[in-house]
Amino acid sequence: MTDFEKVKGYYSVFDEKNRLARDNSGRMEYEMTMQILKKYLPGKGKVLDIGGGAGVYAFPLAEAGYQVYLGDLSERLIEQARERKDAEHAENMISIDVVNATDMSQYEDGFFDVVIALGPFYHLTESTEREACASEIHRVLKPGGMVIAGFIPRLAGSIAVVDRYCWDSNQVSAHTIGEVFATGKFHNMASRGFQEGYYATSSEMEEMFGACHFKPECIRSIRGFAYEKEDKIYAIEDEAVRAEVMKCIEETAEDRAIVEMCGHAVYIGRK
Repeated sequence: MTDFEKVKGYYSVFDEKNRLARDNSGRMEYEMTMQILKKYLPGKGKVLDIGGGAGVYAFPLAEAGYQVYLGDLSERLIEQARERKDAEHAENMISIDVVNATDMSQYEDGFFDVVIALGPFYHLTESTEREACASEIHRVLKPGGMVIAGFIPRLAGSIAVVDRYCWDSNQVSAHTIGEVFATGKFHNMASRGFQEGYYATSSEMEEMFGACHFKPECIRSIRGFAYEKEDKIYAIEDEAVRAEVMKCIEETAEDRAIVEMCGHAVYIGRK
């Protein structure tokens, strides 16, 4: 079972609120994710952002006119979101609550037009937990509603664990590396750093949501082949060249080889 206290402990000290504003990696993740949301979200409606942290996507969507409900496991991030709502008088932020993504019982059946889940599947280590989350997403969506669920691809996540060993060997052992490559589960040996990770294959995400009666729209990478090349791409001075590179990133985003090697990906499906 996922140790949710370890997950909450990680987000009690990690600056998730500003993660996407610190460097070009975060900048590209944010810009590409917003492009995906603009492409797939309906023109209006009710949006549940589950596992949405301090609201890095929730607040722009609320400003765009959506009625947004934000839920996250972390008390600290939820408090930050509530403070931002008060500071910005964000009336379209309808509710901001501490919620475990495996149990969304506080939300009504068939209530939302869209569920965004860009965090939960990074951490739910047990298949029963992931299936419960997917089932709950299906329950709270209206017929025809859309899910946009983020995941860390198995191969990319496994390689990242090897990198993690290289810069902090106390977090990772030989057993850890073998377990991640074989099962996708990552249990950090130390109390610092990313906690309780799960790295899914794209076919696994498709099968799990299919079992919950979702029809897939697409599975795609977020940063695509720009992953870990963000500084170089943003440094391209020739605007035509940079535009062509970004076009190629978008056109190859659904290539499964790229999906499995990128840092973050999304499953997009319809109820």
